[in-house]
Amino acid sequence: MSTIDFSHLRLLAIFASVVECGSFAAAARKLNSSRSRISEQVAQLEQDLGVRLLQRSTRQLTITSEGQQVYEQARQLPDILNGIEAITTPQLPSGRVAITMNHDIAHKYILPVLDDFRQRYPNIELDLILDDSRLDLIGEQIDLAIRIGLPKDDSVIARVMHEEQFALFASPAYLNQYGSPKTLAELDQHRWVSFDLNHQHVIGLRQHGKHINIQPDYCYRCNSPLMMQQMVVAGLGIGALLPTTVREEIASGQLLQLMPSIGSETLVFSLVYPSRRQVPQRTRAVIDYLLQENIFSAQ
Repeated sequence: MSTIDFSHLRLLAIFASVVECGSFAAAARKLNSSRSRISEQVAQLEQDLGVRLLQRSTRQLTITSEGQQVYEQARQLPDILNGIEAITTPQLPSGRVAITMNHDIAHKYILPVLDDFRQRYPNIELDLILDDSRLDLIGEQIDLAIRIGLPKDDSVIARVMHEEQFALFASPAYLNQYGSPKTLAELDQHRWVSFDLNHQHVIGLRQHGKHINIQPDYCYRCNSPLMMQQMVVAGLGIGALLPTTVREEIASGQLLQLMPSIGSETLVFSLVYPSRRQVPQRTRAVIDYLLQENIFSAQ
């Protein structure tokens, strides 16, 4: 007679998640639980089955031969159980959702809608991970990312949220001191603030559909879009900025647009998440909200 009953299905699914995540801590983050609780549940499964599934040490977790065989049979259980729960448990989405983005996007687009999101989904808690570099969603156990550009990685899904082009801006104080440029040659002579950290001092833009290079005599370089905007507002130089990110500064007169014929290639803002058959209800709610609310166009 089989030693497996229905109460073991969830424990087997938890064990499969531990193997896929590579540690109890990573599995706990994924399953919205604690490391100790996940460890206890796997130990309970081993006791019930009468076999060691994982070898534990202070530094690593190693799957046993028997554990590998059990995992091959149980690997589909998390998706199966999540799918059944989504069908049989019609409740409000709840739990934690981790989403990463750069500081600029977080301050300009996400912060203004957080209260509205909380009122609509009171049981969903967001972990906002601000980083100007591209974090590994799968390796870091992050549910979603808002990024500039479309990923080339087939292991993730990307949904287009917004498209926009850069424009040239400067502060009134800067223009009062250095004058307003009228030609490409005059742009080269001005002070600039650039997001590009290359050492060529070349800023690639477009004018009337043609590629142009600006080679300023003096240029600050910065790897933070938000800091770059603040430097331009402070009068440190001319900058190529996305108009929606400086909407308030334009309206208040802190920034003035220069030479409207000059812009950039179109940038795509995308919502990225790991490819999977079953997206948790809480994550799906965040995805739908961000896509439907059109946060980049909100006033």
